[in-house]
Amino acid sequence: MKKSTTFFAVAATVLFVNSAWALPTSHDRVYTADQNSNTVSVIDPVSNTLLGQIKLGNQRPDLLSPLYKGQINVHGMGFSPDHKTLLVISNGSNSATFIDTATNEVKGTTYLGRSPHEGFFTADGKEAWVVVRGEDYISVIDPTTYKETSRIQTNLGPGMVIFHPDGKLAFVVSSFTPKVDVIDVKTHKIIKKIDVVSPFSPFLQITPDNSEIWMTHKDVGKITRISTKTLEVTGVMDVGFITNHISFANVDGKTFAYVTVGGENIVKVYTTDKTAKLVKTIPVGALPHGIWTSDDGSRVYVGLENGDAVDVIDTAANKVIKRIPVGQAPQAMAFVSNVVSEGKGDSNLVSRVNVDPTNIALKAVKQDGRGFVVLRNLGVVDALEVNLFKLKPETVYSVYLNGVDAPAASFKTDPNGKATGTMIAPLRQLAKPDAKASTMKNSIIVMEGNAPVNAKKAVLVNL
Repeated sequence: MKKSTTFFAVAATVLFVNSAWALPTSHDRVYTADQNSNTVSVIDPVSNTLLGQIKLGNQRPDLLSPLYKGQINVHGMGFSPDHKTLLVISNGSNSATFIDTATNEVKGTTYLGRSPHEGFFTADGKEAWVVVRGEDYISVIDPTTYKETSRIQTNLGPGMVIFHPDGKLAFVVSSFTPKVDVIDVKTHKIIKKIDVVSPFSPFLQITPDNSEIWMTHKDVGKITRISTKTLEVTGVMDVGFITNHISFANVDGKTFAYVTVGGENIVKVYTTDKTAKLVKTIPVGALPHGIWTSDDGSRVYVGLENGDAVDVIDTAANKVIKRIPVGQAPQAMAFVSNVVSEGKGDSNLVSRVNVDPTNIALKAVKQDGRGFVVLRNLGVVDALEVNLFKLKPETVYSVYLNGVDAPAASFKTDPNGKATGTMIAPLRQLAKPDAKASTMKNSIIVMEGNAPVNAKKAVLVNL
């Protein structure tokens, strides 16, 4: 593996990496933002073990009290150029939390507008920018006072933003508008809007040579490439069902893009040539979401949203070498180097608050359609997260459990035939710790409308 000076953007954080660093080391850390357990999981990248979790809130459903004070839906992540501060975004409590990476202590919290998504620091570290996806602006925060100092108007639903390494331009994708905003960093003004193929983009990344922006379109399974010089689209790639995040790695002098394809439980590896070529498909765990590369390019870390774990990929072999249990529903990830100067770096961490989930795939009986279910034990109650795809648009579907005549829940699909929802209830038989998908045939049945439960006439059943 060749060492090289590499440019990275962790969940929209831009920094340069010193080629003299030998990574990963015990001074480095890998973090995940865990949406359901409302934790930040902290991993030692040398032993590939979970050191513990930073608890920012209670896991669902212990956050439903009107007196609840913790953070909800811990989702986005970035860090400061000096690696001393981790910035964590919680879209349920509309907050940005600033964490000291050396001590794992919360330094400050800023409350923002509706549903912020990702946050990052400017290249000089003097500002933290947080995209407020539920509205139409970026919140600019002073990271020393934790106060909002200004707002930058954007397209509706800004999803994420990164800086060009020269510090002059920022690129903002949207979750609701098929455009990319290009912002002059100094003036906070939009200088160009670039049309793209889809209104929904949750993530973008810049190539190590700084020549292109790659952005994902989760809804249509594509990636758009944009030149940072001409500010024009240079290509669109078909990638796969639920295309989530991207990370780049320099391997033996060549740069490759690693893309999480959530609906297929794989990571696809592409060249970064003018015409990108698929060179490897790597099987990983359930619903890969966030992805990040170690500074030396030797490891790629993949957050498994439905697996409550991180898969570690060896880039020389392009295969998974370790699976690390983390919090519930990990979203954004960050590899942060040189954060621990002495000691174990495990102060102020708690033991893992959650247990492993059970994943259940759904298959179509006669019609088109697909889906998957995640079963999580929450202690007194359980959570059954249902995801349905490629069904009839704007149609009601009912979910039955264990042959019970009454549906456990009903969901209406959107115009694209998709529906997502969570049932929270005592589900002891399904949720017992030794429950396996292979022993629960036809324990979950999806019927169209209010049709009585019948596995032979069902739309979807579990495998």
